[in-house]
Amino acid sequence: MTEQWSTHGIELLDDRVVKRFRPCGDGEPEREWRALTLLGQHCPDLAPAPLEADLAATPPTVVMARIPGVPLRGTVVTDHQVRAMAAALDAMHSAVPGPVAERLPLRLWNERHAARGIRTRCEHLCRADPPRAVRRAVAEGMRWLDLAERARAAGPDLPAVLGQADGNLANFLWDGAKVRIVDFEDSGRSDRAYELAEVVEHVSARVDSDLDVPSFLGRFDLTAPEERRLRESRRLLALLWLLILALEDPARARNPAGTAERQADRLLTLLG
Repeated sequence: MTEQWSTHGIELLDDRVVKRFRPCGDGEPEREWRALTLLGQHCPDLAPAPLEADLAATPPTVVMARIPGVPLRGTVVTDHQVRAMAAALDAMHSAVPGPVAERLPLRLWNERHAARGIRTRCEHLCRADPPRAVRRAVAEGMRWLDLAERARAAGPDLPAVLGQADGNLANFLWDGAKVRIVDFEDSGRSDRAYELAEVVEHVSARVDSDLDVPSFLGRFDLTAPEERRLRESRRLLALLWLLILALEDPARARNPAGTAERQADRLLTLLG
């Protein structure tokens, strides 16, 4: 969910990438280095190989191998690319042993973090003047959120996975044969269904790209609890994105006009 905030600067060299992190309080450099190290041990060639890190430096720095490929963002994702993208995520979610994943810190923008972000942004939206369609969808979303939180006493009892935690299609690199994944500064403990919701509800899948969501999700053999978790997580993240888009400064808009209204329609469709 880092679409709206930049947490780092990137230096691209011939054989490596240097990532320098700006001051922030959620352990992003440590999260990046930990995820790259785990994937280097358990699933080589899926993500950049970790080369070196100075996490105590100012700014904290992580150096990784530069990998081939072009971002899927800004494209119509083909059937072949959908298969490769699903295979990459499936490999990542199954690579890190469960006991190791269980000990990871929760990913950023996890369920509770997202719910807090929604409520904070909803307060700001009440002081703004959004379009009527946006107001209606937010109201429906908040009613759903209140009911969902009352019905859920605890988090889902699903297997823990390493979650990449940023579904931006720019983070999926296609080399003509396979997809590799970059950007792990928000990563941490998650579950497979929440991570899939993160990808399909990320605004990049619709604003300037075209991802066939049913085809993508159809590549995963989800259990009944995971299917329920996926449905609820998609609603949660779609509501969060609606509020992010509705509060976008028109003078500094990052998305085409009408994006918030289209997101409102999407949320209402997901709410059924």
